[in-house]
Amino acid sequence: MKSIIRAITSSLLIPALMLLLGCGSGAKQGADKPIATSRDVTPISQASGSQSVAASSEALKFKLEGGSEAFALKPKQDGAKLVDANDKELARLNVDDGQKVKIKDAGDRVLGYVVPEGSYWKIKNAEQTKELYILRRQDDGDYKLEDGGNKEIYRIKKRDYGLEIETPTKQSLYKVKIKDDKTSLRDASDKTVLYTKSGIAPMAIASFGFDVLSREQKAALAYAVNRSGG
Repeated sequence: MKSIIRAITSSLLIPALMLLLGCGSGAKQGADKPIATSRDVTPISQASGSQSVAASSEALKFKLEGGSEAFALKPKQDGAKLVDANDKELARLNVDDGQKVKIKDAGDRVLGYVVPEGSYWKIKNAEQTKELYILRRQDDGDYKLEDGGNKEIYRIKKRDYGLEIETPTKQSLYKVKIKDDKTSLRDASDKTVLYTKSGIAPMAIASFGFDVLSREQKAALAYAVNRSGG
């Protein structure tokens, strides 16, 4: 009887041991493979490359010192619209297939155009018969804003902190400073005029320091420059 019991016990122990060994092996293999965490997963945007400024579907929001909203450039299907702090439409910016930006007021009246051509942007009148201003990118990375007669109005110089807007006689007017996720436009006394935490080309926010331009022209130039990444 005892021999029969020993035989039964042995027959039960062997499969049990094999099962335990198999589980141990599986556990070891699982232990060798690290557990994925959220930090190990590459976001889709990173996997496919960083998103370009022009492809951004987010509104560009601009605020005053203190944090109150000044205005925003909101994307729409054929361009963008400029709205004030109360979301009231101030201007419409329509982009054609050639990347030309048509500037309209809230009543749909054409005010002018911004035409990108290579390394410069032309601001034209509503009839497109006259070049009013030209923003030129220089070979050294600096910029110049000229009037329609090629007379220099502003120089935009690269600086360690961002950009500086000067007169032709090197009088400092504004500075664009970049720190962490904040890009700010500051006056000559270093007081913040505008700032944004939206992704934006520094040269785009510099456009709001071009006091010779109208509000609509500034917004359209900033939008056109930002589309091309500056």
